[in-house]
Amino acid sequence: MLFPKKVKHRKWQTQRKSARRLARPDTRGTTVVFGSIALKALSSARMTSNQIEAARKVLTRATSKTGKLWIRIFPDRPVTAKPAEVGMGKGKGDPKHYVFEVRPGRILFEYDGVPEDIARAHLRQAGMKLPVKTSIVKSR
Repeated sequence: MLFPKKVKHRKWQTQRKSARRLARPDTRGTTVVFGSIALKALSSARMTSNQIEAARKVLTRATSKTGKLWIRIFPDRPVTAKPAEVGMGKGKGDPKHYVFEVRPGRILFEYDGVPEDIARAHLRQAGMKLPVKTSIVKSR
């Protein structure tokens, strides 16, 4: 499971954004840089470290010894939650898990050294594990 080793601030503020602003395309990490074929997000969501790990497990099956996989996202945003049946007030809850806020256009995973048909099949399966709509893109 992915999470930061050390953080400057243990709890972040909520960051309330309108759906229209979250639907705006991302400006960073939108091109295939390292590999030859990649999985690209088409919608926005908060992706947990468990979801990223589930997709990574699907993708590592195809890499074998020749292929290389790059994970282009890292969950660094803490999500806090209070325990069940605890009253309101008395401060903010403890960090429960970490997420990465994905916006449309962000490259999530990249592949290289794997035949294209096998890579496409595994990228499609990995996309099913994620809470965003995805597409498969090739480098130019």
